Amino acid sequence: MKLHVRIEQDEAGYFVAEVPALPGCLSQGGTKEEAINNIQEAIVSWLEVMESKRKYSKEELVEVVV
Repeated sequence: MKLHVRIEQDEAGYFVAEVPALPGCLSQGGTKEEAINNIQEAIVSWLEVMESKRKYSKEELVEVVV
């Protein structure tokens, strides 16, 4: 899966990472690389939480690739 991540440095010097396609999916790090690693973990957690909120039967699911 590929997602766009927006990274900005805040006034305290931390790098803040946000995934616009995933509302509320944010992380930060002391370096840009650390912020990228942290946002990757946040994305995985975000997806796991969203998937666990609603259970579907296999008959209701369709895989779509874009």
